[in-house]
Amino acid sequence: MEHLNKLSATLQPSPRMPVLFVGHGNPMNAILDNDITREWSKVGNNLPDAQAIVVISAHWLTSGTHITDAPKQPIIYDFYGFPDELYQVEYDANGDPGVAEQLRKAFLSYEAQLDTTWGLDHGTWSVLKHLAPKPKVPVLQISIDATLSLKQLTEMFKLLKPLRKKGVIFIGSGNIVHNLMRLDFSGYTPDWALEFDALSADAMQKHDLKLLTNPLKMTSAAALAVPTDDHYRPMLAAMALLDKDEQISYFNDVIDMGAASMRSFITL
Repeated sequence: MEHLNKLSATLQPSPRMPVLFVGHGNPMNAILDNDITREWSKVGNNLPDAQAIVVISAHWLTSGTHITDAPKQPIIYDFYGFPDELYQVEYDANGDPGVAEQLRKAFLSYEAQLDTTWGLDHGTWSVLKHLAPKPKVPVLQISIDATLSLKQLTEMFKLLKPLRKKGVIFIGSGNIVHNLMRLDFSGYTPDWALEFDALSADAMQKHDLKLLTNPLKMTSAAALAVPTDDHYRPMLAAMALLDKDEQISYFNDVIDMGAASMRSFITL
């Protein structure tokens, strides 16, 4: 009973914390100083004091849902072919087994599992290096269950809403448009990328989860914009955490390299 009391006291009641979705794009953003990373820093400077940060990253796909629960979490260099400088980046964040257990309990009906083998992948640390460069609170990750439909995914993440009033800031990290086979370094952005990004932005403002979970019904451009949905799912997870009365404010609403939408949002 004493152990359970400690867990229940891990997170204290708080004002409703914001939800973010961040288009993370190129891992090099972790060490670059550009318009995108400066905006991340600006947003981070205005975040309220949290008790924990929980990230849903496009780069942790699992069968079933996993939650990091190690007290100390190493960062993962889950990419190759980049400059040595990127592999020297450190992000000294702690985890929190008590917070992990509260997340697991919220997902009890989905049989979520605690996981000590994962750390923080670049979908998390490349963004937090700017949003929260000196981590003051625990940082945890929740994996993306690739076996769930997009609709099922949103229904599951709705269960985490109460933790927003216990000091938890949730961040989805992916890209609304993400097609690595169509990257273009000439500065040209194709119509299909612009169209899907704009239509998604409109549906997000309207909280239209029914449309967002059926991207091909939005437009045929979705076939190119979302050839695989791993980077799209973190946006849906973030949207599922919103209350109906909340508005979202966009930042970094640009498309990088012709095929990676950096569009991000924070709740107002």
